Amino acid sequence: MKKILFLTGDFTEDYETMVPFQMLEMVGYEVHAVCPEKKKGDVIKTAIHDFEGDQTYTEKPGHNFVLNYTFNDVNVTDYDGLVIAGGRAPEYLRLNKKLLEMVQYFFTENKPVAAICHGIQILTAANVVKGRKLTAYPAVAPEVTLAGGEFQDIAADKAYVDGNLVTSPAWLGHPAFIKGFLDIMGAKITL
Repeated sequence: MKKILFLTGDFTEDYETMVPFQMLEMVGYEVHAVCPEKKKGDVIKTAIHDFEGDQTYTEKPGHNFVLNYTFNDVNVTDYDGLVIAGGRAPEYLRLNKKLLEMVQYFFTENKPVAAICHGIQILTAANVVKGRKLTAYPAVAPEVTLAGGEFQDIAADKAYVDGNLVTSPAWLGHPAFIKGFLDIMGAKITL
């Protein structure tokens, strides 16, 4: 069974944690959801971000999400792929040196990586987007450009694949985002 490392944290976007986590487990991957300074059984709070006609998204309390693995027990060589949730969590998670080293490992080894929305802030902080084409929530576009990436301005319900990396602007893109990740993981789903 292939293993996926799933990075998330307090005030991550609810759908961007719950939906990919459940979808990846549904297709048979072992998914370890972790957060720095937290252990298996700890709870993170999520936030629901919605698009209601304002200048930016609105935020409401989401669900509690129980982590199923301890961050300090992660050995990155055990994993076949990496998924990074969005929301507000990436703005502080990107300050964790060990987390950034984990992300760098997946790029050094050319393993599949999926990041959504503000999760791309972790990629820019890890210095892994130089020369890459990727997307993110539009407010993250300047960070992508400053980090040497080529920002792809696509609809929120789409995803962009560049080699081992799949990115999407927001949870509206989950079908394309998860399909892109499954493709780069080598999954075959037959109906």
